[in-house]
Amino acid sequence: MEEVIIIGVAGGSASGKTTVVNRLKEEFLGNVVLLCHDMYYKAHDDMPLEERAKLNYDHPNAFDTERFINDIASLKNGNSIERPVYDFSNHNRSAETVSVHPAKVIIIDGFLIFENPTLRNMMDIKIYVDTDADERIIRRILRDVEERGRSLESVINQYITTVKPMHEEFVEPSKKYADIIVPRGGRNEVAIEMLVERIKAFL
Repeated sequence: MEEVIIIGVAGGSASGKTTVVNRLKEEFLGNVVLLCHDMYYKAHDDMPLEERAKLNYDHPNAFDTERFINDIASLKNGNSIERPVYDFSNHNRSAETVSVHPAKVIIIDGFLIFENPTLRNMMDIKIYVDTDADERIIRRILRDVEERGRSLESVINQYITTVKPMHEEFVEPSKKYADIIVPRGGRNEVAIEMLVERIKAFL
């Protein structure tokens, strides 16, 4: 294959990563493939739903990052992959997979993607979306209740017990690895335009 660029988009939960990623996808259309770290949560078929709901999904050990790394490497080498599908309402990996085909631009996103050194070193451009904590928790509540079928109480409890402490332990410190920090997420038009031009120059 021709040279492939790998772009990592990290940031706190509900910081606006998806908005930034979608803007980049719009710019590069068929030349882009997206891999979300969130789809690589480990399967827990051996646990009932009540037990799965109690797990810490904001710790690096919650993810099958080894498979994530292998899939990125396969795409970079010009091979298609079968990406896992995660069911957030059920707290478990689905039996389904999605075929993903190689492209010139690989965008990977997730709140912990800068935490793992091997994964981090695969990226040509590392972007950190930096958004105020109050705004992130409001967005997370709206998203998890409306899109993922969660109760308000469960979302707030999870934020207090795991999301906030894990953000402070793993996510916020990883910001130092970013090449570009985008304040205000997807609303930062100037930063996004600069990113687009930088990627075009790389290509």
